[in-house]
Amino acid sequence: MSNVARFRRVVATGIAAVAAVSMIAGCSSGAPADSNGKVTIELAQWWEPELPKGEFQALIDEFEKENPNITVKLLSGPYASTKEQLFAGSAAGTMSDVVGLDGAWVSDFAKQGSLADLTQLFKDNKYDDSKLASQVQLDGSTYMIPVVNFVYPMFSNDDLLAKAGVTAPPTNRTEFAEAAKKVSALGGDTSGWVLPLSSEAPNGIQNDVMSWVWASGGSMLKKGKPDLTNKDVTSAVEYIKGMWDDGSIAPGSFTQKEQDKVEEFTNGRVGLMIDSLAHINLIRQNNPDLKFSISALPAVDGYEGERGIPYASWGIGVSESSKHKTEAFKLVEFLMSKKINSQLSTMAKAFPGNTESEPDFSDADPLFKEAFDIYKAGKPANEFVGLPVSEDLMRQFDEQFQKTLSGDQSVKAGLEAAQKSWSAEF
Repeated sequence: MSNVARFRRVVATGIAAVAAVSMIAGCSSGAPADSNGKVTIELAQWWEPELPKGEFQALIDEFEKENPNITVKLLSGPYASTKEQLFAGSAAGTMSDVVGLDGAWVSDFAKQGSLADLTQLFKDNKYDDSKLASQVQLDGSTYMIPVVNFVYPMFSNDDLLAKAGVTAPPTNRTEFAEAAKKVSALGGDTSGWVLPLSSEAPNGIQNDVMSWVWASGGSMLKKGKPDLTNKDVTSAVEYIKGMWDDGSIAPGSFTQKEQDKVEEFTNGRVGLMIDSLAHINLIRQNNPDLKFSISALPAVDGYEGERGIPYASWGIGVSESSKHKTEAFKLVEFLMSKKINSQLSTMAKAFPGNTESEPDFSDADPLFKEAFDIYKAGKPANEFVGLPVSEDLMRQFDEQFQKTLSGDQSVKAGLEAAQKSWSAEF
């Protein structure tokens, strides 16, 4: 099976609080058309700040030109703030017409009845969904379409590693731990590896912890059920605990969110980071002088199998509370069209959600091509996609993981506790 086919199969089976409140208060999902029959719809997402300035707005301008009776109001902010806004809007019934989605949120939103059934919208709008690379479904209905897909490689600060005497990015766990320890030994505010574990945005468990399991062909599941006490998960947690005890991990992990991780790396304070390709633009923009490279996640020493590559999607959905679902779906259809999806995946340094779209490598950052090579050499891996209450599962694991790192319990006890709480959710 090709990587692309496997990627589709894996997925298919499967911003601050004040700002959030003000954004919710301004929601127009129930706004009527004006006297000229024009409507305004909102699109809440974290994508615009992570793209080159003005490029996403240019796509929206093109949509409005093609659909003169529809105005799109962009509600943009960091990932964590968007999440806060959407969860608050879901609870209040005031979610924006069109929403950017993380696959980990879909189960919760669908169960709350806050997302429209896209399968029904496909039928209502005579939309051919055969060109969609993947769809996130629950009980046979689609609630999220991955617009673009990102791999999460390892980022290395080349100057810091060189200063610490590390001549090349690490390829296995031993090399990674040694490199992180050497960078931390440089002193000052420099650390080897940055690990965000905030329980408010616990996706660090997915992207920065379980990725070590998947990189060596391991799994946190067995026949679709939790299997957190197996040797693969145990080995990964013991490994990270060792790095924590060595002082190789940046301080403040327990309260750090994804954007904090990116800021630490961008400012040159950490040597190594596991992160989305989506942030390459942001890093280049905020620190043009930073010399960094990307590579595949290190695997267990001696592992020669296919490496799992963490991935995430910029997903899109339509609010069930929107009174303009037809217009909202037109925007979804526009973003998933062959031409626009090609443009969006190119500017995002990601892989397209339309099977007929292709990113343009000609003017892309060289790291984009390198990431595609990493992707082709491995297999996409994210076992949280499609799981029930996946966000809560991350948070439950995070709680036990923090206790383990703090020394309040053993690795074995922490994994057993997480296994018990996960099993209750299944």
